[in-house]
Amino acid sequence: MSTVKVAPSILSCDFSKMGEEIKRLDESNCDYIHIDVMDGHFVPNLTFGPPIIQAIRKFTKKPFDVHLMISEPEKYLDVYAGSGADLLGIHVEIAHDKIELLKKIRSLGIKASLTYNPNTPVEGIEKYFPFVDQILIMSVFPGFGGQKFIEESLERGKKVSAWIQKSGYPIDLEIDGGVSDVNASRIREAGFNVLVSGNALFQAPSLDGMIQKLKGM
Repeated sequence: MSTVKVAPSILSCDFSKMGEEIKRLDESNCDYIHIDVMDGHFVPNLTFGPPIIQAIRKFTKKPFDVHLMISEPEKYLDVYAGSGADLLGIHVEIAHDKIELLKKIRSLGIKASLTYNPNTPVEGIEKYFPFVDQILIMSVFPGFGGQKFIEESLERGKKVSAWIQKSGYPIDLEIDGGVSDVNASRIREAGFNVLVSGNALFQAPSLDGMIQKLKGM
């Protein structure tokens, strides 16, 4: 895996100043901008749709890491790819054939990510390795920002990290939920190299300072 990357989650930004917030991220040393898409069905919340992503795309050249928390992503992969996503993630818990969708995402010219909820076993994950560029382990139950970090996520990360290394595939291991400077060192030690963070970043006195802390620099 590559060096540690930080992806601020705009679920925690000031929605009334969205353009300004995206510009602030663009001027920072973050690596991605993480965008949570929720449909009110797969998770109990509604957030950003393609028009919002397309609107904020013009404010930054940072890669968009778009996390689809939706029940039927197969209906919307083209539109989200077209709205400006550079990396598009689906959940392993959906009913549709995951490998088919991961192949579809890559066929659209962007990277593919696969997400696991905290209560979903990671055993058997290796079958997806040839089709993904990133694995996302949720360290909170998806739906709302500001939740407490689930400690068991670290052991899950260690398992998946070891399997990735053994496989030889160049897959990033991402974590999302309750990530801060308090637990970042343990998260990195567990093998995660992409850290999604919301409240810890947007509430920090210095955005770049917090990004450096999360990276361990």
